[in-house]
Amino acid sequence: MSKFKNALNARDHHIQTLRAGCGVLLVLLILALVGWMMSPRNLTIHNPPDLRAGSSRAWWEIPPSTVYAFSFYIFQQLNSWPKDGDVDYPYRIETLSAYLTPTCKELLHKDAKQRKDLGRIARSRAWRVRNPRTGLPG
Repeated sequence: MSKFKNALNARDHHIQTLRAGCGVLLVLLILALVGWMMSPRNLTIHNPPDLRAGSSRAWWEIPPSTVYAFSFYIFQQLNSWPKDGDVDYPYRIETLSAYLTPTCKELLHKDAKQRKDLGRIARSRAWRVRNPRTGLPG
């Protein structure tokens, strides 16, 4: 009979250990939530020094140099056509659409269509003579 009683005691001890573990996890969760709530409301980001302004600014301010660098990177990616501009340019517009405003995306689609209609989007190194009235080769 003591074998069964020992098994019941072991089970009860295991249940108590699990309850204690849950209590510790609950305390850690409460500490994490309190720490998150007490985090600073006004964060200050320290950027590398810019000679036009100070090197620290509020988190919502975006330095102009970052905007220019990001837009230059997006411009490079849009105009990189490894194989054929007829396929790659619209593909690049779609893949980078998360970084473009709807107006800009529409403008780029119109640009792609216009370039395609004028034959300026094909990736060939040959010079094509075009008819000035129709814009077609010939």
